[in-house]
Amino acid sequence: MQLERILQKHGFGSRRECRGLVRRGRVAINGTLCEDPFVELAIDGLVFTVDGVDWPYAEFACLMLHKPLHYECSRKPKHHPGVLELLPVALRERDVQPIGRLDEDTSGLLLITNDGQLNHQLSSAKRKVPKIYLATTKHPVEQELIDQLLAGVLLTDEPEPIAAAAAEKVGEHLLRLTLTSGKYHQVKRMVAAAGNRVEALHREAVGELQLPADLKPGEWRWLSADDLQKLDYSR
Repeated sequence: MQLERILQKHGFGSRRECRGLVRRGRVAINGTLCEDPFVELAIDGLVFTVDGVDWPYAEFACLMLHKPLHYECSRKPKHHPGVLELLPVALRERDVQPIGRLDEDTSGLLLITNDGQLNHQLSSAKRKVPKIYLATTKHPVEQELIDQLLAGVLLTDEPEPIAAAAAEKVGEHLLRLTLTSGKYHQVKRMVAAAGNRVEALHREAVGELQLPADLKPGEWRWLSADDLQKLDYSR
């Protein structure tokens, strides 16, 4: 694939703008400066550099973000900054979007992509992809709370009780909850229906993919092949 096409595909502007980047000496291929925008490159394992930043060739942009508090998971945020503002412009230009949403007062693992198939797999209610949350509660976590969440609680506007896939006490005021559905404010509403209140909420994992301990709030990274395998719910 020609270099200018690769750059355009990865969000660095129109073909004309990408040719300009190359001709101004701002692009390197596998560490070597390249000034020919029409050079044909093998895309397998390709790493190109723009303004000193390395970019792996990726057919789709598939990312994980440690969502901080007070950010909205919306392309058109209303009251707080949007999570996409935490990404480089080139990624935003690839029309990436969050897979599902976390409330502005919820932190943790957020997946972002422009791969429609991956988005559908992880968002579809039929797949029952587990999401694991750590909730800080106002009142102590009692066994009765755990039992109610596992048995199912009735939420307003829902025809039937909804049960957690797993629930455990991990501290006096800490509850780990696993859900396989994605209702509006579901964790908060379920805990409230069971007689307690969520004071803080953090998502630890989606499927088998856990938020890396070394990924700080506001930081992002590419999903590796191993990460994507952990998120494979096409079966």
